[in-house]
Amino acid sequence: MLFHSSIRKELARSFVATMIVLVTVVMTMTLIRTLGMASRGSFNPSDVMLVMGYTVLTFLPNIMTMGLFIATIATLSRLYRDSEMVIWFSSGVELSSLLRPLLRFAWPILVVIAAMAIFALPWANQQIEDMKSQYENRGDLERVQPGQFQESASGSRVFFVEKSQLNQQSATNIFVATTEQGKETVTSARKGHTEIIGNDRFLVLENGQRLENTLGKSDVKISEFAKYAIRVAENQLGAKAEHQLNTQSFLDLALNPTLANLGEISWRIGFSFAALNLMILALTASRVNPRVGRSGNFIFSLLLFQVYLNLLNLGQSWIASGQINFLSFNLLLHGGAMAVGLLWLAKQNNNWHLRMLLTYTRSKRHKP
Repeated sequence: MLFHSSIRKELARSFVATMIVLVTVVMTMTLIRTLGMASRGSFNPSDVMLVMGYTVLTFLPNIMTMGLFIATIATLSRLYRDSEMVIWFSSGVELSSLLRPLLRFAWPILVVIAAMAIFALPWANQQIEDMKSQYENRGDLERVQPGQFQESASGSRVFFVEKSQLNQQSATNIFVATTEQGKETVTSARKGHTEIIGNDRFLVLENGQRLENTLGKSDVKISEFAKYAIRVAENQLGAKAEHQLNTQSFLDLALNPTLANLGEISWRIGFSFAALNLMILALTASRVNPRVGRSGNFIFSLLLFQVYLNLLNLGQSWIASGQINFLSFNLLLHGGAMAVGLLWLAKQNNNWHLRMLLTYTRSKRHKP
């Protein structure tokens, strides 16, 4: 049918253009945020682009939901503005007839949104957390950049090396300043390398000297050594990072239905329901008077989108804290939004209004 094909083609063009704009904006904001985190030492600076890519991937369910909503609003409001919708209505097309081409266009997008929220989102979050953990838990020697003073992870040591051979885990002209247990020590050596002794990593210094003094006192103890070992990393083989909710798979959450896990499940599956309901609401909210303009409808629609997604986020915390049941919340939010959208569509399609309802009620009362 010409009507259906033309609607779907315009929706596709609008959706692609909207997605390009939204993804560009999100990538720019994510890049700035990731660079800031890398400068604070949260990530390896060489992994900035990779972290940015994973972060954008976690935003894709939200971006695609918003893109579908904006594309629907923009397409239908343009049809009203250019009086094309009047032509279709006069040829016998009803407003409810738009629902079929919208669903035919949107169902692959809804499937992708569900797959991204259920599978890709926790995987991307896990990759980000793994890179963050590996960089934060690296040894003190790996933190050192040749020619720069670098503080250790605990803040009790300062390292400096003139040259470093990372592939051999060795360095030359090493300086280590330590403050711990009420003492200050300054150790220097011509060269050094790392060794694994037991389960710990040590920095083994060769041909150097060590100055030690007690805080608050003037005595200084100087000693020379041929070999001296400093522990730079404790055993962390048995330590396991605590799994965050946003990194756990959907199956793991479903097999352990705690309140927090149910809240996370509700948030993930909510994107697909939200995209479907917002598309139905966009069908009704996009109806405008060509003489008035469509700016008011855009503002109302964006406010509606923001309220819906905020309720989705609030529902996650409400379910996790036990304030509302998982099934009750999803029925109230998604079922209620769908009921409101379909009733609103029926009102506009059949041209219902309050005066008609009052007239019908009075006629039923006075009917013998």
